[in-house]
Amino acid sequence: MTPSLIHPGTRRHVTIVSASVGAGHDGAASELARRLGEAGFTVDRHDFLDLLPASLGRLLRQTYALQLRAAPESWERLFTALDRRRKLAAAVRALSGLAARRLARTAAGADVVVSTYPLASQALGRLRRRGALRVPVVTYLTDMSVHPLWIAERADAHLALHPTAAAQARRLGAADVRVCAPAVRPGFRPASSVLERRLARLHFGLPDDDRLALVVAGAWGSGDVAATVRDVAASRLVTPVVVCGRNTALREALARSGVGVTLGWVEDMPALMRACDLVVQNAGGLSSLEALASGLPVISYRCLPGHGRTNAAALEESGWAPWARRPDELPEALFAALTAPRAMGSTGAADPAAIIAALATGRDAAATGRTASMELSEMVEASR
Repeated sequence: MTPSLIHPGTRRHVTIVSASVGAGHDGAASELARRLGEAGFTVDRHDFLDLLPASLGRLLRQTYALQLRAAPESWERLFTALDRRRKLAAAVRALSGLAARRLARTAAGADVVVSTYPLASQALGRLRRRGALRVPVVTYLTDMSVHPLWIAERADAHLALHPTAAAQARRLGAADVRVCAPAVRPGFRPASSVLERRLARLHFGLPDDDRLALVVAGAWGSGDVAATVRDVAASRLVTPVVVCGRNTALREALARSGVGVTLGWVEDMPALMRACDLVVQNAGGLSSLEALASGLPVISYRCLPGHGRTNAAALEESGWAPWARRPDELPEALFAALTAPRAMGSTGAADPAAIIAALATGRDAAATGRTASMELSEMVEASR
């Protein structure tokens, strides 16, 4: 057995900073923490919004949710303005600095600090510039499209999900950009048999013989989900199965319409995905990656303004998911997905937790010539 990179009598420590806006940032943080913990690291997680002074974090969360629900186009205008107006972007970066003092205390004793949220990356980069943080900072890019706020000066590494995202990060000035595999829970996998698929359908009360399209819209059920469900059903190719997340009003409205199957918050999403034939999504976030890992074709449709549309464009450019931009394009996309399913497949990219582990131990795989995944496998084996 190869010895662990964590020397006997020592305990390497990783701090991960995420944010409770939707589920994507927290989902990635949770999976990274699980993998690193399995490899013998001590891991602590923090919500960046909780590190902001007073109730500012709660206000930001509520404002973002309200924008997506009531005025999504305003979010896209802000999203675009941040890309074009340096003073506005600088003001947002300054806002992130309000959490810097608490963040510095939070990161004390860590061997590496990981961010899965743009504003956290900005605050950590500021600490690195000022010398208040002397350990590596890693940004895990949770989205396929990369916004300027993701790129923090003095971050030591940016982990991108695909060469498409990596190229965007480099164009924005990111240093040391590495392509890694998505941090998706191992439960997301293709069904092992027809029986497993049927049992999953039985568990959720789904029709056994229909072709099923899983409609996802994030933890908040954001976007024009009702129109998506109507359009999917009107194709007569599939039956829509809608996950409304925590949006109770959406679930009740869809249930009254009698179209498709309506679900609320689902704990066992891996099993639900194994029960379905394809996924229709509007944000391009974690659910898309989970679907692809489950061997399901993904279609982007009626995408959220701002990051939803830029993610859809990046997913399409990467070849991972087509984007049906108009209702008349949806039936053809559904038919193509049903007749020629495509899975993400293996890109040969490194495990992101392995890259983080190598940086934490001072044995960066990029410098040693060893693969990061090999390093992490050795850690996991030695910790058992």
